[in-house]
Amino acid sequence: MANYRIIDKETYYRKGVYRHFTEDCKCSVSMTARIDVTDLVSYSKKTGTKFYINFLYVLCKALNSRDDYKMQYFWKTDELVCFDKINPTQYVFHEDTETCTPVYTEYFEDYEQFYKGAVSDVEAAKNTREYLLDAENHPNWFDASYISWLSYDSMNVELPDGYLYYLPIVNWGKYREENGRLMMPLTVRLNHAIADGYLVANVYRLIEKEIAGLIK
Repeated sequence: MANYRIIDKETYYRKGVYRHFTEDCKCSVSMTARIDVTDLVSYSKKTGTKFYINFLYVLCKALNSRDDYKMQYFWKTDELVCFDKINPTQYVFHEDTETCTPVYTEYFEDYEQFYKGAVSDVEAAKNTREYLLDAENHPNWFDASYISWLSYDSMNVELPDGYLYYLPIVNWGKYREENGRLMMPLTVRLNHAIADGYLVANVYRLIEKEIAGLIK
């Protein structure tokens, strides 16, 4: 079982907002914006590493840098919790069946350890055509999905009304050249009970920071 701590709702710094968006207006907030990945693409080519895995790493590091992105709701016990860390559920697309297999990859702050594990997980998943989704045994895994076929302009992920799911859902598409820079669409979805516009927008800033830290 993942390590976590229970958040006291009475002393939670977003107490009023949390109450409103869990009782009065249950909803999520989703944002799509383009991020500059020119330097990360260049770094990946120079080092002979996979851009996709490198981006997955900086995404995980950004989300794990702040507790707001590591929250979840346990409906059976009505508990608000914060995990010690969250890990990515990435996906492998099978061209022959046009289906995806979820890949549960563990996040490590050490880049080399994460990179090696992520590549190994992807290679193993290529040998199956099963969906193999097992959320019950992976409570602190968030959805990280690459939409490789399109450089899209907007996207919205819908969950059932009133469903209190707090982990991030992150999607990104193909990057494309704009004014000499490589820009990539990124969509971040968070539940409004634990995140507002600032916290969603902050994910982009943190990713930019982690890209700069990786390529330095």
